[in-house]
Amino acid sequence: MTVVALAGNPNGGKTTLFNRLTGAHQTVGNWPGVTVESKSGYLRGENSVIIQDLPGTYSLSPYTSEELITRKFLIEAEPDLVVDVVDATNLERNLYLTLQLMETGLPLIVALNMIDVVKNSGRRININKLAYLLGIPVIGISALKNTNIAKLKGKIAENVDPQTTPYAVPEYDERLESALAMIAKDLTGVVSPEDLRWYAIKFFERDEEVWENTVLDATRREDIENIISTAEKLFADSSDSIIVNARYEYIARVAGMCVIEKDDFTMSLSDKVDRVVTNRWLAFPIFIFVMWLVYYLSIQTIGTMGSDWVNDVLFGKWIPDAATTLLNSWHVAAWMKGLIIDGIIGGLGSVLGFVPQIMMLFLCLGILEDCGYMARIAFVMDRIFHRFNLSGKSFIPMLISTGCGVPGIMSTRTIENDRDRKMTIMLTTFMPCSAKLTVIALISGTFFPQQSWVAPSAYFLGMLAVIGSGIFLKKTALFAGPPVPFVMELPAYHFPKFSNVMKQVSNRARSFVRKAGTIIFASCVIIWFLSSFNFRMQMVAENQSMLRYLGSALAPVFSPLGFGDWHATVAVIAGLIAKENCVGTLRITFGGGSATSFTHILQQAYTPMAGYAFLAFNLLCAPCFAAIGTMHKEYGDLGWTLRALVYQTGLAYLIATLIYQTSELVQHKVTGVGVAWIVLILALFAYGLFFKRDKSNELYEIKEVTEGSDLL
Repeated sequence: MTVVALAGNPNGGKTTLFNRLTGAHQTVGNWPGVTVESKSGYLRGENSVIIQDLPGTYSLSPYTSEELITRKFLIEAEPDLVVDVVDATNLERNLYLTLQLMETGLPLIVALNMIDVVKNSGRRININKLAYLLGIPVIGISALKNTNIAKLKGKIAENVDPQTTPYAVPEYDERLESALAMIAKDLTGVVSPEDLRWYAIKFFERDEEVWENTVLDATRREDIENIISTAEKLFADSSDSIIVNARYEYIARVAGMCVIEKDDFTMSLSDKVDRVVTNRWLAFPIFIFVMWLVYYLSIQTIGTMGSDWVNDVLFGKWIPDAATTLLNSWHVAAWMKGLIIDGIIGGLGSVLGFVPQIMMLFLCLGILEDCGYMARIAFVMDRIFHRFNLSGKSFIPMLISTGCGVPGIMSTRTIENDRDRKMTIMLTTFMPCSAKLTVIALISGTFFPQQSWVAPSAYFLGMLAVIGSGIFLKKTALFAGPPVPFVMELPAYHFPKFSNVMKQVSNRARSFVRKAGTIIFASCVIIWFLSSFNFRMQMVAENQSMLRYLGSALAPVFSPLGFGDWHATVAVIAGLIAKENCVGTLRITFGGGSATSFTHILQQAYTPMAGYAFLAFNLLCAPCFAAIGTMHKEYGDLGWTLRALVYQTGLAYLIATLIYQTSELVQHKVTGVGVAWIVLILALFAYGLFFKRDKSNELYEIKEVTEGSDLL
């Protein structure tokens, strides 16, 4: 079996190329960090060739988890061929990784991606000269437009032959080469001859992992250290900087001979757009307007048209009527008819009715992502996040969580700082995922049908919870310390590709429907059974059922939130299995019926602000079981998982209570207990945000000041 590895910088088009070569349907996003673990598939038409898609990395220095995955695979697994996916629009920066790959000595092909974008920009790259200067095959491709993919496949087939002629490794400054040769001499007999150059460079860079994991006697280690120290004195620079400068000097020579630049003073279209959408004053208002428009189209207008038809016609009339007629003709028992009509069809229908709205939401988000706007939002939010001691890197997992919290939590692996990563895992699920959209759509459509602010407010409520939590948690001993710097490449704008966007929409909608057919189906059956039978296994009305007594025992806990009855209580608990269950459970416990009657029942049972408090609590509290399991896996510790769940649920309870009790105060309906709740919660928030301070933060600041004075 032949293994071909796809390597390259983040957002260089690796996953798109992987899909072209294998026919797979991996997630494609126009922001860095989409691939956080390696994925594999067979080359189309060649079942003997495996293509391995590695996480994007700027270098082979293991500073982040994705860099570590990529480096370990390349060095330890030693693939038969490496295809380096180079972003042609950022040639000089991408060639830095190319040189490092060449230093490993692995068979290499350069896939020069986005060559069409380069041509449209007026820049020219002489591909033949670039291949000659590097000494390796270079193929100009466009993974997005399927340009020269067949040619690349042919070149891959040629170069997997073990008899392929090896290329000459890049040579740098003579003084550096002399030092590397002496280090290689000390490593002779310790590492294989093929790896001598790579290990010599890594030792020279003082790569911690290589120094720790290579078995060398004290004499050789001392000799290598003396060689490095001598070179540092000679160059008047640190050893890692010497290597970096040498590589970029080499790249500058190569680029100067094969790249024809356009007028440097001409602004690209992306630059012109960025002057507006990333403007210090306009960026955030534009973002608010864009998200309002997304939710307006999804929840208030286009998406709602589809949902109304599914709820009122498909699951409100056609399917129930057809099922009732069929079951009556079969003389099915009453309890079985209740299970099928009210439990399964009513419960699933109340969830599946939101599929058109979810598809519309993902269509809008997919367009924003594919055109490059979402990457700008991460850049814009970094300004805000940094003011509150949060890392801008935390926002990308939160964007991914708008689809599903599970991949959002997994994508925190790209955050190298352990404190920031753990905190991001804790806060990521505050963002409304597709499952929570069903609750958002239910509350906004039932209690606020003419108010377009309700749905997008859920998105910004999640963001406020993230920012407020960041301020508070950074003042505790667990998360104290400054956030890591956020550096991210802004991809060029381009028109969204219809197939990419529709693939994302269909995949996410299919995943939602699949969950409805499995987890939610089972949940609806269980909820119907508990709401239809008493403890003596006798079929009764909902108000005499087991579920009513179980829910009533916990209902007082939610009284301060405005929905302290057993219907909403069991809906919240069922939401822990899957957030969509909140809607289906309410539908079942209120006796089913048409969508119109269900809406009317909810309006009679709860006030609008009680409904909004229900939305806020389910938006911010502990996520579904799948997300909780992923949190536990990423934390690797039960204690951290419990801390996160307690914090999320506690914050959700306080915010929902504050929302409801404040609304009662405004309407002059509040009681003394309600006033006490408002004062207590505001005091807690004020203390956490403005007064509480952990001494560990002071230690970090002292350390920074001390280090700064040393530098001065």
